[in-house]
Amino acid sequence: MDNPSTNESSNISSIHLESASNRKPTPLIKMIAVASIAAGIQFGWALQLSLLTPYIQLLGVPHKWAANIWLCGPISGMIIQPIVGYYSDRNRSRFGRRRPFIFFGAIAVAVAVFLIGFAADIGHSFGDDLKKKTRPKAVVIFVFGFWILDVANNMLQGPCRAFIGDLAADDHRRMRTGNALFSFFMAVGNVLGYAAGSYRKLFMMLPFTKTEACNEFCANLKTCFFIAIFLLILLSTFALLYVEDIPLPSIESQSQTQTQTQSEPEQQVSCFGEILGAFNGLQKPMWMLMLVTAINWIAWFPFFLFDTDWMGHEVYGGNPGDDAYNRGVRAGAMGLMINAVVLALMSLAVEPLGRFVGGAKRLWGIVNIILAVGLAMTIVITKAAQHERHVSNGNTPSAGISAASFAFFALLGIPLAINFSVPFALASIYSSASGAGQGLSLGVLNIAIVVPQMIVSALSGPWDSLFGGGNLPAFVVGIGAAVISGVLAIIILPTPKATDVAKVPIAGGFH
Repeated sequence: MDNPSTNESSNISSIHLESASNRKPTPLIKMIAVASIAAGIQFGWALQLSLLTPYIQLLGVPHKWAANIWLCGPISGMIIQPIVGYYSDRNRSRFGRRRPFIFFGAIAVAVAVFLIGFAADIGHSFGDDLKKKTRPKAVVIFVFGFWILDVANNMLQGPCRAFIGDLAADDHRRMRTGNALFSFFMAVGNVLGYAAGSYRKLFMMLPFTKTEACNEFCANLKTCFFIAIFLLILLSTFALLYVEDIPLPSIESQSQTQTQTQSEPEQQVSCFGEILGAFNGLQKPMWMLMLVTAINWIAWFPFFLFDTDWMGHEVYGGNPGDDAYNRGVRAGAMGLMINAVVLALMSLAVEPLGRFVGGAKRLWGIVNIILAVGLAMTIVITKAAQHERHVSNGNTPSAGISAASFAFFALLGIPLAINFSVPFALASIYSSASGAGQGLSLGVLNIAIVVPQMIVSALSGPWDSLFGGGNLPAFVVGIGAAVISGVLAIIILPTPKATDVAKVPIAGGFH
């Protein structure tokens, strides 16, 4: 089916390339430096998840269409993540395999958040009428920046995780430590990002951010993004200068160069051919894992899309742009900060919890039931808040409603920590014999994450219209998906062998 040159290229497998630079494990401090980049990445993600759905509605996009903006992320992730993984496994740059992707990814993030933060100002300078509800030029700039941001995040996260795998140099204990550190710094970035998003007067640090076209909410967002740029560039620069990324041996570089010079189209076919081949070579356990992961993300994505909007609209009873809504969004960001603290603590307890309950798949199944309970809390809290406003004619929820809302965010930190680790651990076990590299394996699993995000983004608008508006329809779908994925995780996922568990690079120690 493949021509000889394609076979030659594919024979230089990712797993072989990763073992080419065989050396002793890198000192832990250098792994910490690379893992710390996750804090910079996740700081920006925290702002994206907490503030951008409210912000796009502030620019005039109706609630039922706001979720469609998030199609950018899954589509770019489905295309970019596997390709970045493939080429980062094979990169012959003299600067190393992973560092060029991290460098250009960080630059792209800086450009993207600048466009998003200044969308209202740029749109106004191009003729947006501030008296009209919708600002079309600002929306176009926002969406363009959003696309770049999602592409850049995919350029960063996969190579960073793969870089940690490279630095571990086949030391499985060091791999587990490195990936636990990555998860920990993700949680740190979440805490800092959500804390910044919850502070009302942050824009006063940079007063110039508030303009005629950009109110206090917008100025706070802009200031948060300036902090995000500074943090990511600082951490990335330190890691890239401090940690050596050893290039592949020159003899392999020459072999790859010969393959490339034969025909550029053939090289492209080889790239996508290996990505498709990764699917064709998947065994049943990996397919089952991808199924459970996909259903699980149908449960999670409504929360990521609408958490702060739910606080502003359903809990505080506001509409985009008014004071009640803005207070609700800030309270939602504070709730997400609490969620991130719980996630950070839980990320350190994933391995012992897995041993306690009898394995990774059982732990994943249990916490998905917790996820379903948490999402069900949104219905109870919403109805209670609505009743309270009807009785008191006020928009500010009582202390009891606020406490219940924050408890909801805290509870979901438990399953979220498992969701960020266990699927990757199981994927490492199930695909260990496939011959795929660190980057390509993560890219394949990423498909099972982004496809359900596309489904939720596309369908949440029709759910909104069908059931009279609001965020609850998407949360109800999430409840059902959480229960199904929890049951399937326990029933259909194979129990890993003890010999395979010892090789788990993420959240190891399950059996």
